[in-house]
Amino acid sequence: MYSANENRYERMEYNRCGASGLFLPKVSLGLWHNFGSVDNFENMRQMCKTAFDNGITHFDLANNYGPVYGSAEENFGKILKKDLGSYRDELVISTKAGFDMWPGPYGNFGSRKYLIASLDQSLKRMGLEYVDIFYHHRPDPDTPLFETMQALDSIVKSGKALYVGISNYNKEQTKEAMAILKELKTPFIINQRRYSILDRHIEEDGLKSFAHDNGCGIIAFCPLEQGLLTDKYLNGIPQDSRVRRDGRFLKESDITEEKVAKLKALNEIASKRGQTLAQMALSWILKDDEVTSVLIGASRPSQIEENIKLLGHTSFTEEELKLIDDITYNRI
Repeated sequence: MYSANENRYERMEYNRCGASGLFLPKVSLGLWHNFGSVDNFENMRQMCKTAFDNGITHFDLANNYGPVYGSAEENFGKILKKDLGSYRDELVISTKAGFDMWPGPYGNFGSRKYLIASLDQSLKRMGLEYVDIFYHHRPDPDTPLFETMQALDSIVKSGKALYVGISNYNKEQTKEAMAILKELKTPFIINQRRYSILDRHIEEDGLKSFAHDNGCGIIAFCPLEQGLLTDKYLNGIPQDSRVRRDGRFLKESDITEEKVAKLKALNEIASKRGQTLAQMALSWILKDDEVTSVLIGASRPSQIEENIKLLGHTSFTEEELKLIDDITYNRI
């Protein structure tokens, strides 16, 4: 029977999520990849246990994570039953709905019918009575925003989620959603957005600073750009890489000579800091107080252990930050 490491909370640092009372670990574990029906279950178990043993209390899912759709939630439910269930009150479990999940007009986007039905299905797959955070996964251009936000409010009032969040909303969409949820007195706490050294849209559209100034947490996904911001592609494309295995999210055409030159230049900075490229890329996201947590994926437990070594090394000199910016924006 699994027994968690007694020193787990000494191995992690935590940030308050927006203006709420909820703290999230600086590093959270995402189950987007490697937790589907095609993946090794024992490896999933070990990754989740390794994460929790190191103080990662937040596990992030969505209804259609897999493949197949729903299988990541099913597998996580099995892991809860076998290993982590007795620690439920120490866990922050989140899931989402907003992308396609089942056929027909009621299994996609942001209607009240879809969101409430999807969460009921997610809870059943995971064997839970509630999730800690339930997200609307993407803006819906056709459903009135008030309907979507009112559905999130109803979900909290029904006891099926403690907090709500949004994902992939830009600054203006976030501002509108927050205004509605504030009026409804819904415990809205977080926006999940893509963010990395190579993808800075949340800075450029003003969301990052707006969220910080208005009590909204930010959790960053794809911080390593599907593995680009690691040492994996510095000397070519390995045969066992995600590009070779899948190619849906990271394509061979994405790995250009110009991109590799950037990665090598960034890797030189990381080496001088005593970090791997991945550790520096994660540290960079957490360099200020405007991001609550960084969401990592992993294919094996050792990756989790390597990534959390960033803790205590999230400060950068002005010279380092300028050089990273110059490399990113092709100024050198």
